[in-house]
Amino acid sequence: MSPRTSGEFTGRHMLLIMVAFFGVVIAVNVTMATFARTSWTGLVVENSYVAGQEFNRKAQEGRVQAALHWKGTLAITGGLVRYDLKDASGSHIEPRAVTVAFRHPAYEAEDITLRLERAADGAFVSSRAVRDGVWIVEIDAEVGRDVPYRQVQRVLVKDGKVE
Repeated sequence: MSPRTSGEFTGRHMLLIMVAFFGVVIAVNVTMATFARTSWTGLVVENSYVAGQEFNRKAQEGRVQAALHWKGTLAITGGLVRYDLKDASGSHIEPRAVTVAFRHPAYEAEDITLRLERAADGAFVSSRAVRDGVWIVEIDAEVGRDVPYRQVQRVLVKDGKVE
């Protein structure tokens, strides 16, 4: 066995290269997994072709609804849902019925739909609590029009209230 020279590549060098390589790979994977878990996950639809065909119709319905200048307010306290709808002048609108669907952005296993009940003050409230988490909330209020008033928003429920 001959003595080592100063520029010789040894097993220790190879070990350091391998540890550095896999360390970078693991760090990148952890970073990407964190971004995936905390960012927008997109929408899940049954059939993307049909959803694409319905886009223009839904966009027109949205423009008609936006022209009303109504404001729906969703509040969650203690996990219980409260929804109030007002017109452009700030007067209460009293829908016949309000349905609120809580959809998980990534999977359907935890989705729930609540039919809210009218409270004494004219708002609508749930009798069932909503779990903490990130939700896409779809609110449909039957207001006597051909199409229900629809409000869709993404919310984070933490400690039983909207963050």
